[in-house]
Amino acid sequence: MNAPAQEKTITALESAQRLIKTEGNALLALRDSLNGDFESAVETLMQIRGRVIVSGMGKSGHIGKKIAATMASTGTPAYFVHPGEASHGDLGMITQDDAVLALSNSGNTAELTDLLTYTRRYSIPLIAITSGAGSALAKTADIALILPPEPEGCPLGLAPTTSTTMTLVLGDALAIALLECKQFKATDFKVFHPGGSLGKQLVRVRDIMHSGESIPLCQPGAAMSEVLLSMTSCAFGCIGVQGQKGELVGIITDGDLRRHMDKSLLDQSASDIMTANPRSISADALAAEALGIMNERSITSLFVTDDDNCPAGIIHIHDCLRAGLN
Repeated sequence: MNAPAQEKTITALESAQRLIKTEGNALLALRDSLNGDFESAVETLMQIRGRVIVSGMGKSGHIGKKIAATMASTGTPAYFVHPGEASHGDLGMITQDDAVLALSNSGNTAELTDLLTYTRRYSIPLIAITSGAGSALAKTADIALILPPEPEGCPLGLAPTTSTTMTLVLGDALAIALLECKQFKATDFKVFHPGGSLGKQLVRVRDIMHSGESIPLCQPGAAMSEVLLSMTSCAFGCIGVQGQKGELVGIITDGDLRRHMDKSLLDQSASDIMTANPRSISADALAAEALGIMNERSITSLFVTDDDNCPAGIIHIHDCLRAGLN
């Protein structure tokens, strides 16, 4: 009698690769399944005057919180309402100016019932993301975004894996489509991300530059004795030289002074010592770009000029460091 065949033991690496392949294939299927319903959902969310209320139970709830956070940070006001809490008073957080985005893999989540009923009673737009095309949620919703019937990554077919990944990606797709429709810009993004690395990356030169009387400036014919006093009082280690129209024609740095350090230095004028056509930067440029220029050229200050190349400010490397750039 033949011995029973032993099951092959799968390695952790093989397990991970299998799951990623399964979910990757599901995302491709999700991409191909998108149709006019997705466009209708985006159009509906574009037209509301209030907020997008995202709701879901269990794993769908966790995904919903992330979708709401992504929308809120990219120009679409949104927040998450737990369906259980909604039944105990939080329905009052939802107005007729809002739209509800309800998440449920099966589409028959009992805890969503009161929320769905509320949207119907007050004519609040309801968008569903579900795998259940014939489910209560899909039939109730104004627009149902149906996930393709792809297998879960869990070999038992029990733990939500593929379905939650598709839901998350579909939520991201809605957020980014709305972002592009609203022409949301990096400067808008900074308003919602003032802290952390994202906020630091989006700091503009104008946000941290020195302007007005703080800018060290002189004329080409200024005596070096006057120039030295101005450089010392401003403490930027440099001074800009302005032409007849106020444009920046040169710069004198500590290095220029060292290179011309002799008995005749004080007998010369700014134009004799300056470095002509210095590098400058726009006030609208990212501060990270200014820091990169200073690091590349081994300088500690950089003039900020307007469209006519006239000095509008000056930025010091310490200003960048204080802003958290490195």
